[in-house]
Amino acid sequence: MGSYYVNKNAQSNGDHEVHVSTCSHLPIAENRNYLGVFSNCKDAVLAAKKLFAAADGCYNCSNPCHKQ
Repeated sequence: MGSYYVNKNAQSNGDHEVHVSTCSHLPIAENRNYLGVFSNCKDAVLAAKKLFAAADGCYNCSNPCHKQ
């Protein structure tokens, strides 16, 4: 289980990255929305897509949910 956040700022490709709270690439507090506690990144990305149509897992902390 982990606490997940989504970056409010989109990447250059339009995706909003989803991060676990312990990620070294977690955005500063002003640039992220708390998604909740999830057992996997897939559920966290689904929650992020309710806020932003384009959401993706972070390559570093949510790699199974990162699109190539």
